[in-house]
Amino acid sequence: MEQIKEYLESIALISKEDWEFFTSKLTQRVIPKKEVFLKLGEVENQISFIESGIVRLFIPKEDDEKDITFGFSFENQFISAYDSFLTRQPSLYQLQTLTKTSLLSITYDDLQEVYKKTQIGNLIGRLTAERLFLIKSKREQNLLNLNAEERYVKLFKERPQLIRVMPLKYISSYIGVTAQALSRIRKRIS
Repeated sequence: MEQIKEYLESIALISKEDWEFFTSKLTQRVIPKKEVFLKLGEVENQISFIESGIVRLFIPKEDDEKDITFGFSFENQFISAYDSFLTRQPSLYQLQTLTKTSLLSITYDDLQEVYKKTQIGNLIGRLTAERLFLIKSKREQNLLNLNAEERYVKLFKERPQLIRVMPLKYISSYIGVTAQALSRIRKRIS
């Protein structure tokens, strides 16, 4: 709980009452490595804060090798299939842990109650929406403005730990190339 408190307090002052009400709605979940915890077609019912671990967002394909990875979330970030969460419609993608992951989660209904009864609620909602929008926007801009090698180098500079713990097939999918093309890129760089 201390991590999420530090994260939120770095942005705004939180009253003791708001904090207690908000934390009373949080549940901690520890999810094993490699577990899909939101499946294609399910409605996302939670927004979660990652205490530890890495989560992958991906579109599954019949052949696992062709899954499309389009996002990662890390410690001290919020994670959700946010479009499904907001619209209450089935998710078009899945969420999977890549490492053992500890989450603090709040349900849709509980978050609506936090919005109504606290000042911090709207802040949390806005921050989550802004963060998820910025991740999506940044990825789209990178795909449009950078070539595959530049996207790989940028990812490596921004998230060096990702390269060490992530299977190359996820990285290649994320930067929009085949595993073979990523292999050639890595060879050129080293």
